[in-house]
Amino acid sequence: MDLRNGATRRDFLRVAGATTILARAAGNTFASDEPRAVPPSDRIRIATLGIGGMGVGDTETALKVPGVELVAVADIYDGRFKKAKEAFGKDVQTTRDYREILDRKDVDAVIIATPDHWHAQMTIDALGKGKDVYCEKPMMHSIEEGVRMLEAQKKTGCILQVGSQCVSSIVYEKARELLAAGAIGQVNLVEGYNNRNSVMSALHWPIPEDASPQTIDWDRFLGSAPKRPFEPARLFRWRLYNDYGTGISGDLFVHLFSGMHLVTGALGPSRVYCSGGLRYWKDGREIPDIMIASFDYPARGAQSEFNLTLKVNFVDGATVSEWGDSGFRFAGDEGVMDLGGSLTVSRRPPLSRDWDAPPAKETRLAELTRHTFAPPDGYNDRLDHFRKFFAAVRARTPVVEDALFGLRAAAPALLCNQSYFEGRPVRWDPETFQVKAG
Repeated sequence: MDLRNGATRRDFLRVAGATTILARAAGNTFASDEPRAVPPSDRIRIATLGIGGMGVGDTETALKVPGVELVAVADIYDGRFKKAKEAFGKDVQTTRDYREILDRKDVDAVIIATPDHWHAQMTIDALGKGKDVYCEKPMMHSIEEGVRMLEAQKKTGCILQVGSQCVSSIVYEKARELLAAGAIGQVNLVEGYNNRNSVMSALHWPIPEDASPQTIDWDRFLGSAPKRPFEPARLFRWRLYNDYGTGISGDLFVHLFSGMHLVTGALGPSRVYCSGGLRYWKDGREIPDIMIASFDYPARGAQSEFNLTLKVNFVDGATVSEWGDSGFRFAGDEGVMDLGGSLTVSRRPPLSRDWDAPPAKETRLAELTRHTFAPPDGYNDRLDHFRKFFAAVRARTPVVEDALFGLRAAAPALLCNQSYFEGRPVRWDPETFQVKAG
């Protein structure tokens, strides 16, 4: 059931209680589909900068897109090179210096899956060499870096897509359509969450036994970060340290911002306030393991002002999977949308504004209706995100999550850290990318 093309909220009520399986977008396939042949002239040759866990996952997904070929990888830990050749082919070039790869004429695009503090420099260097870029989220380590990345993309005209895959999800797209069509009336509150409860999901990654100054290019890892003696935990658990990562807000809130901005069309909050603390994972990390944040979103277009609350909890004993769960609740004056792996819309008649009218609780409850939208079996939004990136590379068309979108999604996540560590609210202008006084 689709509320576009003249469909109304009444149409929604007529089919409420059912489940709709969302259709794939035109031209899209699923991971289980047979790959199609691509002529050599249409092939895209890629390189991955940072071939750790995220880099491997991104590369494996990218190579499921027909006509994509991996030719090189860069990393500062030698232990990853052998695994890369075993996984992707013995002819794949390996190097500690990513600039060698950028000098290759046969590299069309790069995936950047390094620690956050390297995103900006590698992206700007790659764009300057005429390479298209798929950069993992969050786009930048600081807001100033994000602005420079945006400027570099505009100057070079190369393609830059940020890697928050929910922006390509057919479930999130359906939520956007339904919200715009008034399926739950006027939104006043959005609640997002991400709960985890395991060692790995709390970002305490293992350190390889052979990690040493001989197998790791320590100075290259540090880059622009403050100089420190060799300490392998800072490399393999880099998300726990502010010099290299952006905390749980940059790692996880940014996904929630990306999805919520897509659904609502919002550009960003005008005010950010974040609290939390280090409650359980006292392993030397510099970041909290619980964050709770509140945001004021101004009116924009048909959407009136609303509030957003986000929560990340790394000590939630109720979670049942290693990586926990995440999702949203959009509260409107005529219903609620629950958004995660699927989408459920619950509607009831709006509250009466007749203050003298008798209570109508029983009537409103009796008229509650629900409808669920689910993706097909085998659907993979990360694969869709890469498909759209490579389609843009071939056709030289805009991407779904460009540098401007990525900056506006990452900036409030970084402002959460500022608010948390400074213990005060932060005001933000998403149009000018400026932190405002007061």
